[in-house]
Amino acid sequence: HDLWDMDIPARPSLVDIPNEQGEVIPTLYAPAKTGNIFVLDRRNGQPVVPAPERPVPQGAAPGDHLSPTQPFSQLTFRPSKLLTDADMWGGTMYDQLVCRIMFHRLRYDGTFTPPSLQGTLVFPGNLGMFEWGGLAVDPVRQIAIANPIAIPFVSKLIPRGPNNPATPDKSLPSGSESGVQPQFGVPYGVDLHPFLSPFGLPCKQPAWGYMSGIDLRTNKIVWKHRNGTIRDSAPLPLPIKMGVPSLAGPLTTAGGVAFLTSTLDYYIRAYDVTDGRV
Repeated sequence: HDLWDMDIPARPSLVDIPNEQGEVIPTLYAPAKTGNIFVLDRRNGQPVVPAPERPVPQGAAPGDHLSPTQPFSQLTFRPSKLLTDADMWGGTMYDQLVCRIMFHRLRYDGTFTPPSLQGTLVFPGNLGMFEWGGLAVDPVRQIAIANPIAIPFVSKLIPRGPNNPATPDKSLPSGSESGVQPQFGVPYGVDLHPFLSPFGLPCKQPAWGYMSGIDLRTNKIVWKHRNGTIRDSAPLPLPIKMGVPSLAGPLTTAGGVAFLTSTLDYYIRAYDVTDGRV
């Protein structure tokens, strides 16, 4: 019953990791759109890194239902604090002000805030913090390379009516990552889009994309850097390193180098896997 599009987008990574007792644990790393990375023992599916169930916001739309809890892995890139109006950003004072006004009009209680008729701020957004690219693993150095992203979305439910039928209508467009999604067969359609300013810039302040390294021996994040510039997205080709989204994944080589090509600027970048240096 997926209300947020928070699926497991990428194939898992399989890697054998020695524990403190010297036993090699056949491990599975599954990155999720929520920013959680679920780490399981491949032999029995038991968590290697704890992922306890925690209470999440309630108050479903009329006729809908929610789980009272969700799993939260202790290895995670999910936001550590709630967004506030102080996190709103813009290329000018005008669109920063408009972003703050829009922010206060939306429902937002943190991760897993239910979709609503009022309009809900979904963060991490529908693109997630991880997408289909997944992780890249250096099994010799026992480091995983990740490229999490951070773009909030808005999800506003649309009741059924003459312009929003419950059954397929060939005159209506199919669903996509943005715009009205018909969601035939369920009580609501949904208007879904990134949370952007009137000028088309993300309302959340930068950064919107990172490169990061995870020590697989400790399952801790050991480095995290803003990644990419707005050079190929802005009206002027300014190479400002704000950190931009990237949808595909990184790869690693035996020489201790990681590569990423999928940022919104048109670069192939190489990184030192030990510290993220470009």
